[in-house]
Amino acid sequence: MSQIQKPLAGMLVLDFSQFLSGPSAALRLADLGARVIKIERPERGEDGRNLYLSDCVLEGESTLFHAINRDKESYCVDLKDPAQREELNTLIRKADILIANFRPGVMQRLELHYDHVKAINPRIIYGEITGYGDTGPWAERPGQDLLLQALSGLSWLSGSRDDGPVAMGVPVADIFTGAQLVQGILAAAFAREFTGEGSLVQISMLEAMLDFQFEPLTIALQDPQQTIERAAVNGAHALVAGAYGFYQTNDGYIALSMGRVEDLARLLDCPALQPYCDPALAFTERDAIKQILADHLPSQSTAHWLSLLEPADIWCAEVLDWNQLLAHDGFKTLDMLQSLPMSGGSQLTTSRCPIRIDEQCLWGRNPAPKLGQHQGAINNEIKDER
Repeated sequence: MSQIQKPLAGMLVLDFSQFLSGPSAALRLADLGARVIKIERPERGEDGRNLYLSDCVLEGESTLFHAINRDKESYCVDLKDPAQREELNTLIRKADILIANFRPGVMQRLELHYDHVKAINPRIIYGEITGYGDTGPWAERPGQDLLLQALSGLSWLSGSRDDGPVAMGVPVADIFTGAQLVQGILAAAFAREFTGEGSLVQISMLEAMLDFQFEPLTIALQDPQQTIERAAVNGAHALVAGAYGFYQTNDGYIALSMGRVEDLARLLDCPALQPYCDPALAFTERDAIKQILADHLPSQSTAHWLSLLEPADIWCAEVLDWNQLLAHDGFKTLDMLQSLPMSGGSQLTTSRCPIRIDEQCLWGRNPAPKLGQHQGAINNEIKDER
């Protein structure tokens, strides 16, 4: 795995965040070359170290923690200790970016809110994630991914009409919010090159989830009479007409994306679709079209249907599970996995940063740190600057 000069090399990030949204933002900055120091409590550390979403534990800690905190350093601070507080202030003076994702008021009580930090370092870019913003009736509620999916309306866009609310199978609110914060931080870093001043970059998970749904939300706001309703059969994108969705075959599933009903009727030898070939019927008769396909496609294998559709440039694909994906040449060509050596001799196998720069992948170097692993080295680094 060759290493390149990464674009954020030389930048210092202090990561005060926990769990997923903030740490995912700090991880992406680390992937891009920033030095990220994870600020943790002594003895216990960040709560994410013990966030067991499954029984998969790696060298005594949550595998999820290892995945989202790789390529970071760990530094413990007892904020009640004046000497350690001064050491932290020294780091703040050196830092380019600070990231936090607590409920409103927490950083104020710790005397680490933006105004306090800015007084120490006017050039710092302070990235802050909350669940629902600083004010309003939800401000004090926990900013947890499933709750944001529930409150934002997102859960009514997946699945079919009679499924009830459907949660996405990944923490989309956490990860998308973290990605949005990175965009804001990088924009502020660019502006600082001209102004010399830092910025406060704020995003709430609720705002991120509303932005995530800007397409259907805009239509609903533009035309309040139009109902954004999932298909009754094989629901996928709530706004897309025609056949769009996943369909069972006799040995698996096939995804049908954009395609004219007329073409599908001919290529699939499905005469029952002929009455629906008028493009004007693609949305009003969406459920009937989907039901015909759901009844027809189980008669043959996925490979058979693909052999008919792909040569005609119909957008379609086999629906893969992870085992099938990992074995496929299409996945192997991406070189998407990396293995990082753990201090106890284990290997952390995880995905790499998806960004390429000058045709080069951005590989990680180290797994998540042990609690306080870099304490001595960082103290030696800053002792002459206090």
